[in-house]
Amino acid sequence: MFDPEICRNEKEVETKFIASYLLPRLDYQASDWVQQPAFNRLRLDFLAHQLVIEAKKPSQHLDNDHVKQLTRYLQETKARYGLLTNAKELRIYEQINADIRLVFRCFVKGIENNMFDLKKLIGKRVLSQNKAQDKTQDNVQHNPVEIIQQVEPEIINYSSQESSNMKIIGVYHNKGGVGKTTVSVNLAAALRNMGKRVLLIDIDAQANATFATGLIKFLFDEDDDLVDRNVFNLLEEAENGFIPDIRHSSVNFNAPEIDVIASHITLIDKQSRITAFLHTRFRLHKKLQLVKDQYDIVIIDAPPSRDIYAEITLITADYLIIPSDLKPFANQGLPNVRHFIRQIDETRMSIGKGALQIIGVLPSKISSNAQYLRHTFQKQRQHIVDKYHFPVMESRIIDRKSLSDCFNQDIENGELRIPDPKSIFMFGGSIESCEEFNMLAKEVLLKIGV
Repeated sequence: MFDPEICRNEKEVETKFIASYLLPRLDYQASDWVQQPAFNRLRLDFLAHQLVIEAKKPSQHLDNDHVKQLTRYLQETKARYGLLTNAKELRIYEQINADIRLVFRCFVKGIENNMFDLKKLIGKRVLSQNKAQDKTQDNVQHNPVEIIQQVEPEIINYSSQESSNMKIIGVYHNKGGVGKTTVSVNLAAALRNMGKRVLLIDIDAQANATFATGLIKFLFDEDDDLVDRNVFNLLEEAENGFIPDIRHSSVNFNAPEIDVIASHITLIDKQSRITAFLHTRFRLHKKLQLVKDQYDIVIIDAPPSRDIYAEITLITADYLIIPSDLKPFANQGLPNVRHFIRQIDETRMSIGKGALQIIGVLPSKISSNAQYLRHTFQKQRQHIVDKYHFPVMESRIIDRKSLSDCFNQDIENGELRIPDPKSIFMFGGSIESCEEFNMLAKEVLLKIGV
């Protein structure tokens, strides 16, 4: 495990991180790379096969000037990939037909969890094969969508943004009870508190996110004000049921409040009306494009299943978070999750969205026991990477009583008590939980490029 804190200056980034740690783990031998090579009056930090590496000191934030410098190096050397790092953050840029594109981004802390995907992108074996292919196919034009699909997690797909800065994040695992809704609603609250315009979509028939954001204030069926204004109305028809007509504002859930597309228990009975036609799977995606200038981030809370609503989530989302308690049953579901994603990617390609970008498995509902966190938790994290080949997020959500208590608040209404749930920030029961969700929000913003 690499500790970024051991790098105090640019020289140590080069020697301790790049030369001693990163390159060997990408299978490069000392004879495969050159440090400080001169090239057309340029002085590169490292050059290895088709990879240019540029190091910065840890106190420097990676900015546009650094990207411009790396771009010049790539254009001069005609290398395919450029790696930019300050031992805090790592970015990889790809040169395709003189166009430089960001294709990978992660924290250096915990980079071992991303090593599988780094090898698939810039490992010695992959770049050696690419070089051999280039010699025999010099006139072949690379297809950016096909290239992006070579590495599934954390890849930024530029062909699917449709000139919109809005980012759509699905929260999904086919194992229930892993904290999916807790993550969805409190991540939405954290992002909203940071000034982001957030839309939360509950597409799970259990309607847990709808309840958690305070939209279920009724106690009797005749008072149900969600039955005709919920997510099904977005999916049912192309000409009716648009987001501005369907959305609700969360009720006393967070300050500032969040726009919510509610779910409803009747979704279960209406599945057949959605599955009857293939084009209904794309309807949420299309209707979100109509409000792409109104929101910065959309979070979709998906059902813990492989039904039509989970399928719609994965078709619509740009990015995916997979909450997991890291226990055996949740882990054993990960191969099914990956297979489901691969099936969905075929459908996504038909509407030009490219492959779903996996932000990572998010450890959630994790025990607060100090011994567990010090020993077993780290082994469980590594197990996800080694056996299931998913990246694991740096953030973690500890299972604290306040996270369930904040959803179980109620208030008096005459002789009755009605639900009055709060975000963890409004509830104020755990500073630690608030900090964890703030850290999660920051990690998500970094990984989606916001």
